[in-house]
Amino acid sequence: MFALPPAVVAGEIVRLQTRQHVVALTFDGGGNSEGATGVLKLLRREHVPATFFLTGHFVQSYPALARVIGRRYPVGNHTVNHLDLLRLSPSTARREITRAATMIQRATGRDTHPYFRFPYGSRNSRTLRLVNGLGYASVRWTVDTWGWMGLSQQSVLGAVRRVMSNLVPGEIVLMHLGSSRDHSTIDSKALPTVVRLVRARGYRFVTLAGIRPPR
Repeated sequence: MFALPPAVVAGEIVRLQTRQHVVALTFDGGGNSEGATGVLKLLRREHVPATFFLTGHFVQSYPALARVIGRRYPVGNHTVNHLDLLRLSPSTARREITRAATMIQRATGRDTHPYFRFPYGSRNSRTLRLVNGLGYASVRWTVDTWGWMGLSQQSVLGAVRRVMSNLVPGEIVLMHLGSSRDHSTIDSKALPTVVRLVRARGYRFVTLAGIRPPR
């Protein structure tokens, strides 16, 4: 039996702690919503569970989408404004998280606990302690599709290849609901092939249910 990569690194979740052939798709919503409709249609049609990390700004800008997501999927906290928390004072960083929790719950009907994802993945021991103290686990990812980079640096096929080349039990995949700066929606377009190929390898899709914040 091959050795799996660690599930927890420096107190953060990077892979589901399992040997089962499961994959957790996660979608960040912090910018625009240009790829969201395609993502949601595919997930519903193929009966694929997923977990969404939303910002307060996103749910405020797209309330109808927020309601649709909240009716079907677990939702995590991605702050209010998708700011780099390392650049904020402790009180401002805390407010970004607590205000987002309130905004997201009102918009989606979902409590964001225990799922938190740092904007840009930017964090240190201080901000990690803050997040944990608010009852959240920091959820990172096993693989980022890089779809957010746009067509100058990534392609639909390239995004699919990244998911498949990193396929392990408990893989957490990072994708995005919005378009990149060039208005491409690589992740939305890659998703159907990702779902088909992952299932063809004998894997099934799950949410992040079961993750707990450190005590």
